[in-house]
Amino acid sequence: MQSKAATVPAYLASLPADRRDAIEQVRAVILKNLDRGPDGKSGFIEGMQYGMIGYAVPHSIFPHGYHCDPKQPLPYIALASQKNHLALYLMCTYGHVETNEWFRREWTKSGKKLDMGKSCIRFQKAEDLALNVIGELLQRVTLRKYLDHYARALADMGKDITGQKIAPAKKSVSKKAPMKKKAVKKTAKKKVAKSDKGKT
Repeated sequence: MQSKAATVPAYLASLPADRRDAIEQVRAVILKNLDRGPDGKSGFIEGMQYGMIGYAVPHSIFPHGYHCDPKQPLPYIALASQKNHLALYLMCTYGHVETNEWFRREWTKSGKKLDMGKSCIRFQKAEDLALNVIGELLQRVTLRKYLDHYARALADMGKDITGQKIAPAKKSVSKKAPMKKKAVKKTAKKKVAKSDKGKT
């Protein structure tokens, strides 16, 4: 369920009180633990993306943008109120086996039930979440680590950093020199001669 709100405050204001409270609690954890870069400004940015509250790598840092839509900054995580649940999208765990395994292991230790797809955690209220694990995840997956992982994921798909398919290297085919016709004829004549000797 995509919102048409243009800003995060407008999005929050559009939500029912109970949902707004839950979203704001999770948002506070995100903002506290998000990598903002060495100057506190140049890291991930918050804004509306795909009708949700999104946290992404700005074009000023990664000008190529999201390979599925280069006009969009590269998504990192997102937070949304859907029709039947609230959702936290952790793109920073998608396709990264080591990070995903760590996250699931730590979540299990928290005693909380994890309702998670490939990257989406579904929940009804903030108390359903292991917020400390989410905070630690964001500290682990820094901006630099995320960009490195993204580049590797694209390479595994046979794409370069811009999302374009990498052309396979041309194989050099070594051509064998053709046999001389005269040599072939001489070989044939010898075989015939030998077979004739056997008949006598």
